Amino acid sequence: MSHAERLNYESQGRKMKANITSPYIKDEGAGSERMELPAPRYWKRVVRHLLRDPVTIGCTLIIVAVVGAAIAAPFIAPANPFEASMMNRLQPIGSEGYLLGTDRLGRDILSRLLYGGRVSLIMGIAPVLLAVLIGGGMGILAGYAGGFMNTVIMRTMDVFYAFPSILLAIAIAGAMGPGISNGIIALTLVFIPPMTRVAESAATQIRKHDYIEAARAATSSHYRVLRVHVVGNVVGTILVYATSLVSLSIIIASGLSFLGLGVSPPNPEWGLMLSDLRESIYFNPWVAVLPGLMIFVTSVSFNLLSDGLRSAMDIRL
Repeated sequence: MSHAERLNYESQGRKMKANITSPYIKDEGAGSERMELPAPRYWKRVVRHLLRDPVTIGCTLIIVAVVGAAIAAPFIAPANPFEASMMNRLQPIGSEGYLLGTDRLGRDILSRLLYGGRVSLIMGIAPVLLAVLIGGGMGILAGYAGGFMNTVIMRTMDVFYAFPSILLAIAIAGAMGPGISNGIIALTLVFIPPMTRVAESAATQIRKHDYIEAARAATSSHYRVLRVHVVGNVVGTILVYATSLVSLSIIIASGLSFLGLGVSPPNPEWGLMLSDLRESIYFNPWVAVLPGLMIFVTSVSFNLLSDGLRSAMDIRL
């Protein structure tokens, strides 16, 4: 870099110091030109866009209701989810004392759905959060550093892409054995590679902008440049992708439990409940489809919420 260019970058860096804690985020203007909005104005515009989207609002309300019901399960569940009664097994929906019927051991379906939501949401959200911290961190580091660091991290992640995500989760869970913690570890390992790739792609694009060079010239701390300028502009992309991964995580976690590789009986979990009730689908089908319906509604809600966030934040994955 020539002396004149360095002076120019230092001048830009001094101008940016007034807004150093408020990174600028790209936004599409009304015309074909690009403009930059300070972060507070950007997030206000995103919120206004979301409030005008009825599908996103509806999905958010559904997710809030499911999470709230799972948290309040000890207070609103009508019965003990572990208490069996062979005299009341396979009761239909609307039976006296059993609003949503019972399973083959006489356990209340409504109570098990409420308590099962706790486990299903934990196994759906926890792996995604861990993947964001680990994979997102590695992706941002690889995209910002480039060169040898980028090659090492991304080629390592490419190894995991040799296996389909579901088969990889089954293989890891089968090797580690059933259990909630093992299921979370297996799903985290599955989600780290795609999260790393998304974060690396976004960070690589941000690294090419002039204000990153200006920030490097204005300060000698790479940590500050990463925290203020790179992470602040990459977090939107990671948030949108992570929201979409929650729906996939819930489905895969339920599939592992259905196959006996996830949550162990008698713990209530939607996928495990679906496995227990599959024998009664021919003579009591409405009770048997309830866990599958909860998986479907919750996963679709997270997926549509991700689409709403992507539209509001104008992010292309």
